[in-house]
Amino acid sequence: MSNDDIVSMLNRLIDISRDGVEGFKTCAEDVDDASLRMYFENRAQSCLEAVRDLSAEVRKYGGDPDTSGSTAGALHRAWTEIKTAISNRDNIAVLEECERGEAAAVIAYESALREDMPGNLRALLENQYEGAKRNHERVRQLRDTAKHHPGVI
Repeated sequence: MSNDDIVSMLNRLIDISRDGVEGFKTCAEDVDDASLRMYFENRAQSCLEAVRDLSAEVRKYGGDPDTSGSTAGALHRAWTEIKTAISNRDNIAVLEECERGEAAAVIAYESALREDMPGNLRALLENQYEGAKRNHERVRQLRDTAKHHPGVI
């Protein structure tokens, strides 16, 4: 994998991580449930740390880190749906949209990890991938709890 290919792959991961920051911030700002708010704030911070780490790697490989976030219409629509769900104060809908966003992150990391890359970069991406999988699983658990025990979340 050339340095240009690595930079391109890392910038795709920066995009999806930046989308995660914005999505989790949106959820944290508007959700009623205090425990969900704290969870979303924590996840936004975690995504921001991933953006910082990935940006440092992009610079190591001679590139410029992307600063714009994803331009993909699907992600924009997903966060718009989250905003609508939040404005309706529907925790289940918020969690479902959050789960979709985390599923997209998991897929992006799985795709990146199929590439040939230096071991130290692979270790970083594997660590971030594990975090994305944990986020996805936790959001799914929160959603299931909200569905089966209305009023708990």
